[in-house]
Amino acid sequence: MTTATAHVDTFARDRLPPRDQWPEFLFTLPELQYPARLNCAAELLDATVARGLGERPAIVSARRLTYRELLDEANRIAGVLVNDLRLVPGNRVLLRGFNNDVTAACWLAVVKAGCIAVTTMPLLRAKELIDVIGAAEVTHAICDVRLREDLEGALPSSPTLRTVVFSHDDRPDGLAARAARQPATFDNVATAADDVCMIAFTSGTTGRPKGTMHFHRDVLAVCDTFPPSSFAPTPDDVFVGSPPLAFTYGLGASLLFPLRAGASTVLIEKPSPDALLGAVDEHGVTVMFTAPTSFRAMAPLVDRTKLRSLRACVSAGETLPVATRTLWENASGVRIIDGIGSTEMLHIFIAASGEEIRPGATGTPVPGYVACILDDDGAPLPAGNVGRLAVKGPTGCRYLADPRQRDYVQNGWNLTGDAYRLDEDGYFWYQARTDDMIVASGYNIAGPEVEGALLEHPRVLECAVVGAPDEARGTIVKAYVVLREPLDGPDGPALAAELQDFVKARIAPYKYPRAIEFVETLPRTNTGKLQRYKLRTAEPKA
Repeated sequence: MTTATAHVDTFARDRLPPRDQWPEFLFTLPELQYPARLNCAAELLDATVARGLGERPAIVSARRLTYRELLDEANRIAGVLVNDLRLVPGNRVLLRGFNNDVTAACWLAVVKAGCIAVTTMPLLRAKELIDVIGAAEVTHAICDVRLREDLEGALPSSPTLRTVVFSHDDRPDGLAARAARQPATFDNVATAADDVCMIAFTSGTTGRPKGTMHFHRDVLAVCDTFPPSSFAPTPDDVFVGSPPLAFTYGLGASLLFPLRAGASTVLIEKPSPDALLGAVDEHGVTVMFTAPTSFRAMAPLVDRTKLRSLRACVSAGETLPVATRTLWENASGVRIIDGIGSTEMLHIFIAASGEEIRPGATGTPVPGYVACILDDDGAPLPAGNVGRLAVKGPTGCRYLADPRQRDYVQNGWNLTGDAYRLDEDGYFWYQARTDDMIVASGYNIAGPEVEGALLEHPRVLECAVVGAPDEARGTIVKAYVVLREPLDGPDGPALAAELQDFVKARIAPYKYPRAIEFVETLPRTNTGKLQRYKLRTAEPKA
């Protein structure tokens, strides 16, 4: 039964999918029985202070904040939103910043105020921001002043976005000065457990962003399922991670999970392999979240004497190659907890830890979730067969006014777009993506979006972008390019580099093609449709 919404601005609830297109939700565990009225930020922060943990460290970043100091900070920012900017519950607030204490406090403040956080990655360009702002009809933004250029470039095409406040800005109208004028107390909005508190965007195979809407109860559900069953966090733990807070993987890893446990989190704006390893040594990190690519890059740099505090490592974002697992575990002595999650599901729903780890397998369903393998007709397949991964649990897909809801949710199951095999012991083994999404270095990259950027170059006639295997990175973005005029052989490397820079200037730089192959034609069907699968299996040319 739906609880009466606390949202004055009902934009999000009005754009939820029709009920018959929702997945089936499961609340089988006692810890998943949440009250009808629930503000997840209040549970993560206010309740932690109320438990007597107020003086314990919460965030280590440019500043060190205790839980009480973080609560004061979040309350003051919430006061800015409500008292100064006149936001009402249900308004969407764009957050644009790096992984640091300010971004974390802003996310908590937005949710405490009953508003909806729309967090974006620092690398997004103006065009991508326009898409996000337009889809969510964002009205207000808090932006790190160091990232103002692309946001200001998006403003002329974003009529709903009326107010922007800059953080890390010393001017009188900057966030810090505004917050200093607000009280350190705030009356949290008594939101419904099924009020939307965040919209996370992920690119689909067409390149159009899909907004995934998550409730207050969803935020607590991912905290109360994967972490307790995989590494049992305590207030003595210290977390660190590389994924951006704008990714749901990073939001859980570096903010939600540590706060739910009363632990502390080390937030690093530029989490390079060196920086992650340095944080473990300097801050006594016990739990690390990153992607397989990062584990592979860190392995040669490991000094075991500086990793003595580390007890748990989590990998997600892309499949974990056995070679990468072996390389890291031999170097560090710490086994990797592999997992699969999705923006639609909010976080990890299949994983394995400790003695349950089987190298090469992702694992078994996280307590609270169930999963199976379906054939093309939606019927369950027996063990040993490859099919579509389907999952149910306390979280699930609800796209923001998007007809693709029917593709992701079928007969109550969430279909993640992954092809998996289930073995006789109930372990799930990743095979491939079932769509044209490229998963590289932990990022989801839509091939058509990269193609669109390449096609803006005057020398490109047509192109196709696919994921290609790579020994170091697992998968890279590769572009097959047909030029308008034939290429002189010696000019190939220079033009490839020019095209790579061209793409980086138009879309987020991590999406650029790391490999470019110039071809005379692209494979197509008789009706003219591009056959990407032929390119995925093509032998690379020298």
